[in-house]
This record gives sequence, C-alpha cells and structure tokens, in this order.
Amino acid sequence: MEYRVGVILGLAVAGFATMVGLDRERSFYPTVLIVVASYYSLFAVMGASGRTLAIEIAVGVGFLLFAVLGFKRNMWLVAAALPGHGVFDLVHHWFIENPGMPVWWPGFCGSADLILGARLAARILKGTAHSH
Repeated sequence: MEYRVGVILGLAVAGFATMVGLDRERSFYPTVLIVVASYYSLFAVMGASGRTLAIEIAVGVGFLLFAVLGFKRNMWLVAAALPGHGVFDLVHHWFIENPGMPVWWPGFCGSADLILGARLAARILKGTAHSH
C-alpha cells in the first residue's frame, strides 16, 4: 500500500508542480531533495537517539551537497540523487537503526523519490529544465 501511495503522491506533486509552474524554477527539485533527505533526522529526533541523529545528519548532508552541486552546476546530479535517495530508503534499515522511522516510510518515500527523479530527468531530456 505504501508503494502505491508513494507513486500516487509523487505523480501528484510532479503534476501539480508542472501545472502551477513551480518546477520551472531551477531550485524546485534540489529543494525537494533536501527536504526528503531531512526527514530521517526528524525521525531520529522522534526516536530520541542522538547517535542515530548524528548519522542521519551526516547522510543528509551528502544529499544536500548533491542538491547544491546539481543546482549550481548540473541538474543531472539532482535527477540522479532523487532516485538514489529512493534506493537509500529501501536499504536504509540495513545500515542505520532509526527507531523513530515509521515502518511504511521506506516504501512510500522511495516510490515518490523515484517518480520525482524520473520527472526531472524527463524535463532535462525534453529541454524544459536546464541541466547546466
């Protein structure tokens, strides 16, 4: 169920952003990447784990760097990092124990990340998002 909801929400966000014109701004998808990566830190705070929070912040900074470099230099970095975060969602539990994370989150967020990354890649290929 969480996969279905993630796909539907990913399509809805991408469609709404296109309809309203939000994704015409170069900063839209990098901002989405920063936000989705920050949720794991929130979950660590909710789970009251300082060690996990430090790990999640470090990982989040990695995605933040992809967002900034992609925004500044090449949007393909963001288009790769969004589905990369989706894969991270699916394997996160193998590497990091985060007691505040809902059990449904990886499937939900991973699905939405894949949709949003695919949408940005399609915009770049189509020439409606500037890659450089």
